Amino acid sequence: MGKQRDLSTGIVAQIQALRQQGLTQTKTAEQLGISQSSVCKALKKNCSKRTNCSGVRKTSARDNKQLRKIAVSNRFKSTSELTDLWNKQTSADVSRSTTYQRLRELGFKSRVPAVKPMLNKKQMEKRLKWAKEHGEWTAEDWQKVVFSDESRFCISFGDQGPRVWRRGGETYNHECVKRSVKFPQSVMVWGCMSARGVGKLCFLKKTVNAAVYQDVLETFLIPTVEEQFGEEDFIFQQDLAPAHAAKSTKDWFTKKQLEVLAWPANLPDLNVIENLWAIVKRKIRDRKPTTLDQLKQNIATAWEAVSAETCDKLVKSMPRRLQAVIQAKGAATKY
Repeated sequence: MGKQRDLSTGIVAQIQALRQQGLTQTKTAEQLGISQSSVCKALKKNCSKRTNCSGVRKTSARDNKQLRKIAVSNRFKSTSELTDLWNKQTSADVSRSTTYQRLRELGFKSRVPAVKPMLNKKQMEKRLKWAKEHGEWTAEDWQKVVFSDESRFCISFGDQGPRVWRRGGETYNHECVKRSVKFPQSVMVWGCMSARGVGKLCFLKKTVNAAVYQDVLETFLIPTVEEQFGEEDFIFQQDLAPAHAAKSTKDWFTKKQLEVLAWPANLPDLNVIENLWAIVKRKIRDRKPTTLDQLKQNIATAWEAVSAETCDKLVKSMPRRLQAVIQAKGAATKY
């Protein structure tokens, strides 16, 4: 197909006149006997500002202010739903695309929502209390802490994953779909880290009870702290999982003369190893393992590749994390 010829000056003038009269681009194209894309092209070419390319704006400053209120009050509504609400609450009679454009002008963008644990009032109070109690700790104080946690790694990395670039009609093309299985293969991993680097990694082969957990600590934690701290003092951090809080586990720590940091529930945004797990998962996602052996090898390789500088940077963020919890009055933070 040859290149489309530019419209004459007279046709362009007629297009602008019809749009000023309130005709849509489709109606304008029908009346002049040209394509709608030609109308759109002519308007864009002869317009100095994109927001004015369609002629007179259908919404006023007051209408836009009302849309801002609607968007803030209905964060999870679709553009179509927001359009319906806007048309009902104002004199505006706009399309979905106009609503989308105004939302962009107001600074709103559609994004995948961040996932944070649901916290009740009591839990937020406990988080706030703990953050205030440790708010005076310096980065140097936190550099003495060994953080630990378990994390599950799956061959399939969840529902969201990376987005895909595709064209119309390619939704179900082989190259454009993400495979899923009902019961993806997975492995549970225990790890620890400090400002001095990552520790020994343990692939858990069975349900973790108190006895199994103590064996993990004996086999993987003790060699790590001996290597990283030697005769220096350190503090061990763990969450309140049943195996961690068991009486026999507490007795094990007492026998080993290890100091354990009091750690309340619902503090994932303060445990820097959570960020380390995320880093490792991002590194292995592109490798697309297909077997558990490949998955384990990829995890081990990515874990060992984490630098001491990365760990130190995460640990040094602890004072900022505590202040964020305090400022949020115990609510979830960005971390």
